[in-house]
Amino acid sequence: MNSKKALFHISKRGELPWLKVWLIRGAAILLALLVCSVLTVLVTGLNPFAVYGTMFKGVFGTARKTWVTFQKLAVLLGISLAVTPAFKMRFWNIGAEGQVMVGSLACAAVMITLRNYISSNLLMIVLMLVASLAAGALWGFLPAFFKSRWNTNETLFTLMMNYIAIQLSAFFIILWENPKGAGQIGIINASSELGWLPSLFGQQYLLPILVIALLTVALYIYLKYSKHGYEIAVVGESERTARYAGIKVERVIIRTMVLSGAICGLIGFLLVGATDHTLTTTLVGGRGFTAVMVSWLAKFNPLGMIFTSFLLVFLQLGAKEIASTFFLNESFADILTGVILFFIIGCEFFINYKIEFLKNDRKGA
Repeated sequence: MNSKKALFHISKRGELPWLKVWLIRGAAILLALLVCSVLTVLVTGLNPFAVYGTMFKGVFGTARKTWVTFQKLAVLLGISLAVTPAFKMRFWNIGAEGQVMVGSLACAAVMITLRNYISSNLLMIVLMLVASLAAGALWGFLPAFFKSRWNTNETLFTLMMNYIAIQLSAFFIILWENPKGAGQIGIINASSELGWLPSLFGQQYLLPILVIALLTVALYIYLKYSKHGYEIAVVGESERTARYAGIKVERVIIRTMVLSGAICGLIGFLLVGATDHTLTTTLVGGRGFTAVMVSWLAKFNPLGMIFTSFLLVFLQLGAKEIASTFFLNESFADILTGVILFFIIGCEFFINYKIEFLKNDRKGA
């Protein structure tokens, strides 16, 4: 009687050394670039090295482009940091888009409604910051409260709150709109620059970048070395174990989501007060959802998110440069980006699992 045996066996790996992990990821990126090179030649006939050079030029080609790159990196990294404490607790916060949006709305509201009553730029900035943090924290508190009290689905709850935040912003944009442009409020306080964060050494983006850098270090210490960080990790592993250890799970859930929302509010404050100086419904630009991938790829490690954020920003800006330089539609650039991301995400399988090929013993068959 013939018996069929499996050709291979998949099993869970133990924790790999960090060097081996990054070697696997580096190999995946190189393989992705090779596949993209073949696609480029077959589809467009272009020299793939010229394409990659153009991507690099689009990111670091000029001083202006370099600053924009690091500003976009800082914003994406900041939002990724915001969702990480909740994710580490296994609270799937998909509402960062709305939490940043409502923080931006609160910041713009203070700038617009109080500009005729406040002349001190410092006082205005303090009120903007407080309003942004409070609005973001509120948007984080609501789903956490319902989760801890009635065990609602946090994924759907936070997702739906994104649309509420966007529509609230749309309502107030129309209310405050510039008469010369329907649906736009233009640059807020452009003449007086009241509420604008100061530039450091003549660079508009330097202050937000430094703030996010400090936030990255602070959150790393908070999650790794603080009592609250320990409680987050225990709740994420097992709520039963956390309760047995005397941890008040409901309090941890609410506290963590308030922190996540407040950090999102801070990002909204930086967007309106430091970089964009305006409010639109597309201000966040989907980065609240991209942050989910950044946090997951970095295994919820704030320092690892620097690399993953940079990679995604590099691909985004490089793809746009390819499309404009070679007169290609953005679909081809998106294909290249998709291929690279596919390999990067796929390599995580080989980091977490190992494949063992089995010898097929045919004796007595």
